[in-house]
Amino acid sequence: MDLASLNDNELMTRVARSDPGGRALEALYQRYAATALGLSARILGDRASAEEILQEAFFRVWERSGSFDAARGPFAAWLFTITRRLCIDRLRQRQTRPQIIDLGERDDQPLMDLLPDPGGDVAESAQANSLRDKVRQALGTLPRDQCEVLLLSYFGGYTRREIAARLGQPEGTVHTRARLGLKKLRAALEELGIEPDDWG
Repeated sequence: MDLASLNDNELMTRVARSDPGGRALEALYQRYAATALGLSARILGDRASAEEILQEAFFRVWERSGSFDAARGPFAAWLFTITRRLCIDRLRQRQTRPQIIDLGERDDQPLMDLLPDPGGDVAESAQANSLRDKVRQALGTLPRDQCEVLLLSYFGGYTRREIAARLGQPEGTVHTRARLGLKKLRAALEELGIEPDDWG
């Protein structure tokens, strides 16, 4: 069977069921390793460390496969959250305050503010975690092509031009997907009780 034809949730079901030969995990690795590596490299500024984080992230995926819940959000968001946390831990080990991807004044900046600040107090972190979980849930309601563009933007820190190059799509198509995806994401978040003032 060609596992590459299975969707992420089907692959994770196989991983959670011991994944004979590790083929399902390998298919997920082939699908997302480049993006996860890019995210790590951007946060850490060190390719060698980023490669170590990539291996650790997929080990965590295998180790915690039973806890993955597709109803809470797409696999990619879960993987990139794991990757980001590992990067933050690595930066802490270096005794350097994490410098998370700088998105400047782009229109998706408010959503990045939903991610927990490791330096915040417990109450703030709990609130941020709740918001992040709702963002993951909302992302799961989007069409895959729109979700992919938003994930590359929010979690990968890629520009629209870089996303177009990675996906082999015209910039106009990427821009349209991002615009429509962001509009749907905002609507989904509002349905979950998050008003615009709550997230920027």
